[in-house]
Amino acid sequence: MEGDDFTGDIRILGIETSCDETAAAIVADGCFVLSNVIFSQIDVHRVFGGVVPEIAARNHVGKIDRVVQMALDEAGIGLADISAVAVTHGPGLVGALLVGVNFAKGLAFGANLPLIGVNHLEGHIASVYLENAGFSPPFMTLIASGGHSHLVYVKDFTEFEILGKTVDDAAGEAFDKVARSLNLPYPGGVEIDRLAKAGCAKSINFPRSRLGDSLNFSFSGLKSAVLNFLNSAKMKGEDISPANIAASFQEAVVEILVEKSLRACNLKDCGRLAVVGGVACNSRLRALLAEKCAEAGIALHIPKPVYCTDNAAMIAAAGFHRFKSGDFADSSLNAVPGLRI
Repeated sequence: MEGDDFTGDIRILGIETSCDETAAAIVADGCFVLSNVIFSQIDVHRVFGGVVPEIAARNHVGKIDRVVQMALDEAGIGLADISAVAVTHGPGLVGALLVGVNFAKGLAFGANLPLIGVNHLEGHIASVYLENAGFSPPFMTLIASGGHSHLVYVKDFTEFEILGKTVDDAAGEAFDKVARSLNLPYPGGVEIDRLAKAGCAKSINFPRSRLGDSLNFSFSGLKSAVLNFLNSAKMKGEDISPANIAASFQEAVVEILVEKSLRACNLKDCGRLAVVGGVACNSRLRALLAEKCAEAGIALHIPKPVYCTDNAAMIAAAGFHRFKSGDFADSSLNAVPGLRI
């Protein structure tokens, strides 16, 4: 879709509650962000070292009405100016998803608006369209988040081909678990990135799981290798450098993500790579991708950090393309925690 096809006439209200962010946004024509409100629960869950599903759901219940109203106010519009309501209905935490889905169904019914169910991963892919009116498929996408590591070839706005996915721990999950073993606060990915800057990435040769010619990802063995290294050092009374461990672990993850992303591009003869999801905020991943993509002549597209982590603008952007294709939901829309793209 070319830039001059965007008129701003179709405004989608997006709602996202798949994990621990209560978010609402208004996006016009799939790319123009009119508002993007996010209520983060990080401080609530940090004391537990990770997200507690029941607490997350309760916080969504208490915040969603206000967050949606703030999104409308920030955009300077009312429900009468909205074309449809798009909501994440999976994958994610079932209790958290249900809050968003049920609120969206009630809102759409009460305002007589179309309802659109959005796959959270499809939302991450759509984040690359935000503030980028001329960007369109086909392109390769690496989705790297707390729960997912996927390589997806985007054939069209609503047509996808999965080339690879995680077979155990996702990249973001591995970051969080290793951070916990180093006694770093939640969320661990940010802390690993920060600590690694003070360490040497070549100090420890942690394993890289390539799974042969497969484009799937596996980070469980790497996570275990870090834990074994720490336990061995403790038993021997050896001093360790948390910064060196963080840097070496991070390098192992990043190398695999970059290597397989470029292989996927070559497999599809695709000259454009989008990298989305929370792990796309990692500074080392961004730097190595920029370097390797430049060498390979591949155009790299990474959304700004606020659109990489969970947000509702990306759900509204994905909802826009479902709206254009007439893919609407009815009152039977339900939360599907294991929903596949």
